[in-house]
Amino acid sequence: MSSSLDHLIRMANQIARNLQHEPDPAAATAEHIQLYWDPRMKQMIFDHGAQGLSDTAAAAISALKARV
Repeated sequence: MSSSLDHLIRMANQIARNLQHEPDPAAATAEHIQLYWDPRMKQMIFDHGAQGLSDTAAAAISALKARV
C-alpha cells in the first residue's frame, strides 16, 4: 500500500471513531467524507476496498460508493 492510501485509511478510521456518538455513525462518517474529502481521495479509497477499515468506516465507504 502507498503511504497516501495508508493515510486515507487511518483518517477514515479516525473519523469513524470520532463520530461513534452519533445515532448512525456510518452515515455521519459518510457525510463527513462526502463534504470534506477531495474527489481524488474518495476515489482512491473506493478503489481500495474495505481492508484495514473499521466496520463503521467500511460501511461509510460502501454507502458513498453506492451513491456514485
